Amino acid sequence: MNASAENFTMSLVQWLRLGVEITGAGTIAIGSAISLYRFVRALFSGQEMDFNAIRLTLSRYLALALEFQLGADILSTAVAPNWQEIGKLGAIAVIRTGLNFFLSKEMQEEKKASAGEADVQAKINTKTV
Repeated sequence: MNASAENFTMSLVQWLRLGVEITGAGTIAIGSAISLYRFVRALFSGQEMDFNAIRLTLSRYLALALEFQLGADILSTAVAPNWQEIGKLGAIAVIRTGLNFFLSKEMQEEKKASAGEADVQAKINTKTV
């Protein structure tokens, strides 16, 4: 591969990485805005607040954003793969994968708790009718 093709490829990958990073940051911004809107609406509704649904919404967006950010990190090492960059990617991948694992686990527990609360509420409603 000649030098100009290599430079073009490196530049293309860097722009792609930037796009993926922006997508991840945008995902966090969108998820935060939606969650904040639902939180404020719940505060001013005067009804009993269900924060689990709001937390689940934000968790889903954060988990997706972590995937985008990990993809961007992988792209950056594809351009300049030296051992230091590969080691850094490995550490970042382990941290982000761990975060994503525990976030997913928490989301599953929240879903179960929400489903259990809905079942209890449905039983209460059928008994009072």
